[in-house]
Parts: sequence; C-alpha cells; structure tokens
Amino acid sequence: MTDLATQIQQFNIELAAKVPQEVLEAFGKSIEDLKTKNIEEKSIKIGETIPNFSLKNAKNEVVNSSDILKNGKMIIAFYRGSWCPYCNLELKALQEKISEFKEKNATLVAISPQSPDNSLTVIEKHHLTFEVLTDKDNVFAKQLGIVFELQDFVLPYYHALGIDLSSFNENTNNSLPIPAVFVVNESSKIIYKFADANYMNRIDIDELLKTL
Repeated sequence: MTDLATQIQQFNIELAAKVPQEVLEAFGKSIEDLKTKNIEEKSIKIGETIPNFSLKNAKNEVVNSSDILKNGKMIIAFYRGSWCPYCNLELKALQEKISEFKEKNATLVAISPQSPDNSLTVIEKHHLTFEVLTDKDNVFAKQLGIVFELQDFVLPYYHALGIDLSSFNENTNNSLPIPAVFVVNESSKIIYKFADANYMNRIDIDELLKTL
C-alpha cells in the first residue's frame, strides 16, 4: 500500500468515527450511482490527443498547455476542490514528488473548477510549488469527458458540512470533475491515464513515476 493510500485509509477510519452513519451512507450511494455511469471508460483515452487549454492560475495569469509542452511532458491532475479532504491528501502527496517529476522532465499542473482565490488558498495551505489552475465551469474537463453533476439527494449533506460549491466555483451548477490524472507527451498525446469516479480512490504516484 502506498503512502497516499495509507493516509486515505486512516482518514476514512477517522471520518467514520466523526460523521453520522446517515451521511456516510449518502456519500456511498452517491459514489455507487456515479460508478454506474462509466465515466472512466467513456472519457478520453490513452493514445488520443488532448485539447489545448488556456486557464488562469492562482494569480489570475493565463497558462497555456502548448507552452508547458515545449519543455517536456505534462502531468495534469484534476481535483474536485480545496474543500475535498481526499484531494488535499493527493495534492500534498504530489508535491512531495515534485523534484522527481522535474528530474524526468515533466511539469505538473493541478486543475479544478474552483476560483483562482480558492486555488491560492490551497497553494498557501500546502506550500504547493506547481501551478494550480481554474477550469471555469469545467469547460476543459467536459472536453475530456470527466465531468458529472453532483446528485440532488447528496447536496444537503455537503451543505451541512459547510461545503457550498456555488461559493467555491462561482456558479450555480453542481458540476465537478472526477479525480483524474493524465500524462501528456510533447505531441499532446495521452500516454498515461488514471480516472476513478470513487473519489476515495487515488492515483498510485509510484506507478505514475514509472510512466514518465
């Protein structure tokens, strides 16, 4: 079991001890419903060309994928938002491997639908040294086929935990990307893909490193 997987396992134990069973069951039902949609299989595949993107970073500067790929491979990590504890664990784990990514001539970027201000918060909280980009209204994620609509039945439980997606994402929909990581080569071809609608399952970063 990887360090990240161990951390998630420990978090789940702590979560089960703190959160009412009703909430845990609602989250479980939400995940089960998402898995039936086969988002992972229907989304963009290894060997396909990824669309170019121009997205704002936490400083409101535009970052272009074409510029990143001039310097080598690109790792794109989609996360749901800074409110998601699993995403936070993954971002921290990726940061710990940043020097190894650079040694393999790969540039890491993280993407979510949340606003640049919220991206800045997550950068400062976890001392991230890679770009954290805003995909407003999930426009780019939709091109990759990794977006879903959070179900109405689970929204009250998110609100009860203080998670207001409209505030984080500055819109009125409840669309999110599933957790996904892509490695893109200099020709914009996807050479590695991880995607899982169960947001509790996260990438094996050691496996990712082997593909670079």
